[in-house]
Amino acid sequence: MSVQKVEPGDEVFLSSLHAQCFSDVWGAAYIASLLATPGAFALVDDCRTGFIIMRVGGDEAEVLTLAVAPAARRRGVASELVASAVLHAERVGARSLFLEVDCTNFPALALYKRLGLTEVGRRKAYYSGPSGARHDALVLRGEVPLPRVSNRMQLG
Repeated sequence: MSVQKVEPGDEVFLSSLHAQCFSDVWGAAYIASLLATPGAFALVDDCRTGFIIMRVGGDEAEVLTLAVAPAARRRGVASELVASAVLHAERVGARSLFLEVDCTNFPALALYKRLGLTEVGRRKAYYSGPSGARHDALVLRGEVPLPRVSNRMQLG
């Protein structure tokens, strides 16, 4: 599997894929505005089943969203996207990584734990679930390079 930067004009595709993954859908215009901010970038896998949007400012990187189509999950797409994005963030000066994740998103929490991120905060009732229930967001942090990403990349 390979990962590449998103091409200009891919915002509609990214919005469509985001809609498959989240109830709070990001429109193409919103995604375009995010990607136009300083330090922001997006990566997509070669089969176009997942993408990540990240922003780097100073020595901090933040995952803004990570989406993988339901039919493509549990195949390593998210791991590859995060690993590639973190390596890019490191090259441009990031030394730490932050993200927020729904406390009920157990597959994502397992991925982030495997990558070595730890909980450093909680935002009460931050996310709205499909049924309207409110869920806490966990704020996770890791040192860049993520040790488990570096080791995995070295091992091939």
